[in-house]
Amino acid sequence: MQSRIHIGAASAAAPHSSAVPATAVSLAYRAAGRRRALIVVAALILLIVAAAAVTVRGINETTIGTLALVLIEQASFGHLSLVSDEQSARVLLYLRLPRVVMAIVAGAALSVSGVLMQAITRNPLVSPYTIGVSSAAGFGASIAIMYGVGVQSAGVYFVPMSAFACAMLCAVCVFSLAWWRGMGAQAMILTGIALMYLFSAMTAAVQFVATEEQLARVVHWTFGSLNGVQWDAVGLCAAMLAVILPVMLAKGWQLNALTVAGDDVAQSLGMNVRRLRGTAILLSVVAAAGVISFVGVIGFVGLIGPHLARMIIGGDHRLLLPFAAICGAGLLLAADTVGRLAFSPTVLPVGIVVAFVGVPVFLHLVIARKRETFA
Repeated sequence: MQSRIHIGAASAAAPHSSAVPATAVSLAYRAAGRRRALIVVAALILLIVAAAAVTVRGINETTIGTLALVLIEQASFGHLSLVSDEQSARVLLYLRLPRVVMAIVAGAALSVSGVLMQAITRNPLVSPYTIGVSSAAGFGASIAIMYGVGVQSAGVYFVPMSAFACAMLCAVCVFSLAWWRGMGAQAMILTGIALMYLFSAMTAAVQFVATEEQLARVVHWTFGSLNGVQWDAVGLCAAMLAVILPVMLAKGWQLNALTVAGDDVAQSLGMNVRRLRGTAILLSVVAAAGVISFVGVIGFVGLIGPHLARMIIGGDHRLLLPFAAICGAGLLLAADTVGRLAFSPTVLPVGIVVAFVGVPVFLHLVIARKRETFA
């Protein structure tokens, strides 16, 4: 009788003892999620503070107070007149602020594009540059510069539109071939690398036959630069990012299943893998091509931003996407600030600075990795 009581007590206590670890795991998971969310919020605040600090730095330095007054004036739609120094206000509003905001938007878009490309290929070394999008955009811009200079009907968007069209054409070739032939991610990457070299060779051929003026414009564009950025270009890129990021955030769980478990498991969970991959491909290419068409070829941001974010916050795309956007924005903002202030009044193109900063950082990330990011 006593043994039966002991057995009954043990069996009654078993569910309770198994529930305790499950509850502890759930609480630990929620606590980790809250910590990661706090990291994202803190990084966003730090990015805003850094952007304000670098905006007032330059040959004609001003103050944070003047910047705040300029922003309040613009928010009032001209009803308030608070800034007495008109020259400082114009420098901030038409030179510094568009450049800083474009650096943030472009860095965020390139980094988000890198996250999406790495997710759909399940390869952490893929970026917009790897699959040939950047090289194709450079070729399109070169053709537009060579044959569109002096064409009044072309308009100011002739070069960006040509670059965007060639970048989209390259992406369509890469992913359509992979889709129709059923190739894997590795074959897709190799196809992109082949097209990258092809478009680079065609760009070099264009430069070989270009005049001195055309060659200077092509080379300057391929360096990647934020000089002379206007608010209309900033608005277009920001609107594009404002659409792409929420759409992919809503598919965060599906991206997690695809990257961690693969296509078969994702399909077994009821997901339309082809539609998910097609959406991610389209939005990632649009993000990268849209930014590159306005600011030129900028490498490494779409590769380093996702790596840095994943090392800090993990691989959950619900937090990885916004945090990678913040990391990419901070990286490009820092590179542009160094290029603008280090050798003032000479301004180095941001693409050159990113390469100098990006190569050592990326090598450090590769060496410091202790485990594979994707299974």
